[in-house]
Amino acid sequence: MNIENLLRETLSDMADEERPPAPDRFLQLHERRPRRRGLALAAATAVAGMVVGSTLVVQQMSAPAPGAAGLRPALSPQAMATVNVAAGMRLSQLFKQLSQLTGRPVAEFERAAKDGTALGLPPYAGRTLEGLAFPGTYEFSPAASPAELLRPMVARFKAAAEDADLVDGARRTGRTPLEIMTIASIVQAEAGTEEDMTRIARVIYNRLNRKMHLQIDSTVLYGLNKYGAEASLKDVRSRSPYNTYRHLGLPPGPIGSPGADAIRAALHPARGSWLFFVEVDPKERIMKFATSESEYVALLDERQKNLKGR
Repeated sequence: MNIENLLRETLSDMADEERPPAPDRFLQLHERRPRRRGLALAAATAVAGMVVGSTLVVQQMSAPAPGAAGLRPALSPQAMATVNVAAGMRLSQLFKQLSQLTGRPVAEFERAAKDGTALGLPPYAGRTLEGLAFPGTYEFSPAASPAELLRPMVARFKAAAEDADLVDGARRTGRTPLEIMTIASIVQAEAGTEEDMTRIARVIYNRLNRKMHLQIDSTVLYGLNKYGAEASLKDVRSRSPYNTYRHLGLPPGPIGSPGADAIRAALHPARGSWLFFVEVDPKERIMKFATSESEYVALLDERQKNLKGR
């Protein structure tokens, strides 16, 4: 059987299969010339690459991002790889995982992230991919280019943004869409439950409206490329633009990839006059809120008692 007949027969079989999902569920790969290992085998490999290598699987993720990705060897171009974009994951973590899976340098993914046009980033994002690589599980061919790997994450974000009515919702709050995503990323980093998300978002808005420093540790740690639950005294003295103890207003951009719940919370915060929040029981992820400094101090004392009791 020659190459043309083999391709025709394979594509004919594909035509009888179930109709594929919407276009944004697929990872499109550039055509690559197969190595000459016999014409029939080469043609079959090319067809398999078009079918299997283009599949993209997306599932909603809600687990917090780990502090660092585990070491994994790069896969061969013929193998399929899976990367998990956890809610709250930073681009630096994602690029490290993709580098380990594909064998490509992290710098290649960093360069690809700066080409907003190639990735399909919305105009309000500028050249900012941070926060817009939507959480999910993505299956891909390691032979794909960095832009091809990142583009479906952006497509999934745009679908989620449309579902949340991000652009119009941001306008109603008096904020830009990117500012909403920045708030959502902070909410994602700080919250333990979905209920906490809407209240943390309210605290952020209340402090912004009162021209108060946000004083949020997760933004400080992001600016210093650190991980953890609390910033140190040295950290909060840093001159990083993400140091919300030093600088008024929101940080320059998102500090991770928020999920759909965090985006909704940023657009629709709970009603309340809270100005502080404290995770009084870190083990149980119990968050409490305060409207005054005296209440805030009491919550700090409660936290210390819980920590000492364990």
